[in-house]
Amino acid sequence: MLPGWVTSALPLADQTGPNALTTTLSKDLGSRHHRSRHCSVLEASAQAQGRGDLWELQSTRWARGPPGRFLPVVATEGLARRHLLGSAGRGHQHRTPGVSGSAGRWCCQYSQRGLHFLAMGPLSARLLMQRGRPKSDRLGKIRSLDLSGLKLHSEHLDPKLLSRLKQLQELDLSNNQLETLPANLGLSHLRILRCANNQLGDVTAFCQFPQLEELSLEGNPFLTVNDNLKVSFLLPKLRKVNGKDASSTSSQVENLNRELTSRVTAHWEKFMASLSPEEKAEKAQADFVRSAIRDVRYGPESLSEFTQWRVQMISEELVASGGTQVHEADIPERSPKATVTQESRASSVALKRPDDIPLNLSPKKRVCTSPLAQVEGSPVASDSSQPALKLEPLHFLQCHSKNNSPQDLETQLWACAFEPAWEEGHAGATSQTVATCGGEAVCVIDCQTGIVLHKYKTPGEEFFSVAWTALTVVTQAGHKKRWSVLAAAGLRGQVRLLHVRAGFCCGVIRAHKRAIATLCFSPTHETHLFTASYDKRIILWDIGVPNHDYEFQASQLLTLDTTSTPLRVCPVASCPDAYLLAGCESGCCCWDVRLDQPQKRRVCEVEFVFSEGSEVSGRRVDGLAFVNEDVVASKGNSFGTICLWSWSQTWVGRGSQSTVAVVVLARLQWSPTELAYFSLSTCPDKGIVLCGDEEGNVWIYDVRHILMQQPPLPAALQAPTQILKWPQPRALGQTVTKTMVNTVVANPTFTYLTALTDSNIVAIWKRH
Repeated sequence: MLPGWVTSALPLADQTGPNALTTTLSKDLGSRHHRSRHCSVLEASAQAQGRGDLWELQSTRWARGPPGRFLPVVATEGLARRHLLGSAGRGHQHRTPGVSGSAGRWCCQYSQRGLHFLAMGPLSARLLMQRGRPKSDRLGKIRSLDLSGLKLHSEHLDPKLLSRLKQLQELDLSNNQLETLPANLGLSHLRILRCANNQLGDVTAFCQFPQLEELSLEGNPFLTVNDNLKVSFLLPKLRKVNGKDASSTSSQVENLNRELTSRVTAHWEKFMASLSPEEKAEKAQADFVRSAIRDVRYGPESLSEFTQWRVQMISEELVASGGTQVHEADIPERSPKATVTQESRASSVALKRPDDIPLNLSPKKRVCTSPLAQVEGSPVASDSSQPALKLEPLHFLQCHSKNNSPQDLETQLWACAFEPAWEEGHAGATSQTVATCGGEAVCVIDCQTGIVLHKYKTPGEEFFSVAWTALTVVTQAGHKKRWSVLAAAGLRGQVRLLHVRAGFCCGVIRAHKRAIATLCFSPTHETHLFTASYDKRIILWDIGVPNHDYEFQASQLLTLDTTSTPLRVCPVASCPDAYLLAGCESGCCCWDVRLDQPQKRRVCEVEFVFSEGSEVSGRRVDGLAFVNEDVVASKGNSFGTICLWSWSQTWVGRGSQSTVAVVVLARLQWSPTELAYFSLSTCPDKGIVLCGDEEGNVWIYDVRHILMQQPPLPAALQAPTQILKWPQPRALGQTVTKTMVNTVVANPTFTYLTALTDSNIVAIWKRH
């Protein structure tokens, strides 16, 4: 990849479409690994070091130039900003050596607005004629104008001067310092606008360019996915954004608007029905808009800025019309060319689908959908004493394809994790956003709509694990912001810290010299991260809080040595700051991780063994999670079973022994397969244990009734509450009848369940 190359992408279209994903400039060095990847010794390729990391998402894709530096880098509002153009820009700013400060010091001038580079003054007619094409002594004849790389600020764009460009169709404002565009530039014929590598924070001013067909916004760090959707709404003739076809975005916007219009209208009817005749005239206009913005919700949290913006517009239109008129979706009519393009793309993809599988190409971007009535994989109740959970299959996504190939049904997907709920302390707070990893990609998916919100790619990498944390960041102005940060790691032994909402990688921790098997954040310290590697080490890191340049400075706190490869790590639920459990190739181990102890490198303190009659099992433990503060669920120590055991009872009976037999509470019946590395998970608030198998099934156990029984607990294997059969979706004209479900995870309220397979399929169910 060219150093510092910056580009962007639109929201992903149908995941199997030929144009669904963006093709990267980097050569793909990724290799396919078989199920034995945990058994093999995997080392990161030296050739992979320094490669570019790409975001494919709805707002901006970021590229990494030299190791540890991302483009562009900016400070927060009110702080001295610097824009590292690198080879992507037309010019360079030179840093003054030896000067301290988080934002650095540059050859510059200061003002109340913060740091300003030595910028040119207001534009002149002479300069416009020099940079305009065709060459002319009259501004009214210029059709193309290049104002890039002039260090222009917003106040330098003089509407009186620019409005004289009556025939201007193409304008390049990239590589400047623009924070916004004046609202009255008078360029009504503009068709192409380039604003890359600026400081833009709002896109509503683009509505003054109704003829705009192509727009470039990459490299504006304050713009988000919501701004891409606003652009699509405001510009009805837009065909390309950042070099990509805009039809998928416009389709998504149309569907979002249709649903929002329906919900706002329903809210209006409910709102007006609650008012007396006297109150209707008095309160409708004053209160309804605020009520709609507060109560009408749809789509993922990451799109809330756009949805609330549209809800306000729709509700204001309702109020203005007295509730008698609201335009369906309130979308301007698309140009015939854009409509034809969109329809042709939809048709070409639809031809790849069997007639008996309903497919909604937009906005939900499903590979295939399987309503419950049409799916062979209906829930099968195994424990007749408990009712089967009602789980409806929603989406089956093929979003990790190698080289974006729709034929890829071989990429193995390994781990997924739900984003922490943002509304802390709210009783109904839950998350519907899940991160998945496999192959060279990490995807962030909204479970409700099936939309792939973001996609992060590192050519040559194979991601094995992801983990979320929520950080509180204090801006230079003293405002607190909540960041969801996603850590992803795999074959290269590096941890990538991804600021998903902003759409870029904040930093890379070169944690291990060999592949990282799993990641885990501390539940009590939001910046503490455990990494477990094939180098037989577990390291505790403090990733810190990002500075004003959005950079992390990680520090190593502890190193824990293992005798075999650690596969799963899990802080002890009742004392997470004191002890860490790990499932390893040779068994289950425990370490003292208290930071007030002097030793910074420690060996395993206790090894737990699982007694089976007269035998003691020393087999691998490839599944490990706490069901509640005391009960541990582990898998792998014996075929066909999941073991529930008590941490407290086991620890009390430890004494001074280094090897301790666990106190087993119950054994759960599972698949008799001899294959390994099917990871289990738990939903502690609901007392649920989940695990996939080699047939594509999801085993679901509600263990609350087992744990409430008085001892002695039954010695017989406990049947699952139900087995969710593989729904057998169709892909490439064939039914995917069988696959391996490597991992299954549910959100804390058990509303959504996500399963990852060996065949590049992300399956999502919803509980009713």
